[in-house]
Amino acid sequence: MDKLEIKGAWNEVKGKIKQAYGDLTDDDLTYNEGQDHEMLGKLQQKTGKGREELVKWINSL
Repeated sequence: MDKLEIKGAWNEVKGKIKQAYGDLTDDDLTYNEGQDHEMLGKLQQKTGKGREELVKWINSL
């Protein structure tokens, strides 16, 4: 399974995610080190995408 690797400032990545999925809230995108499973779970529910697909996409931003 891919590991979530945040490159650069999280606020910039979060902005790009919100542009792609406008219905996501700041609460959905709260990222705390070691709690990426919770955030990814929320993103899976809201986007309908699988975990690996989301991780690859976020890592590419």
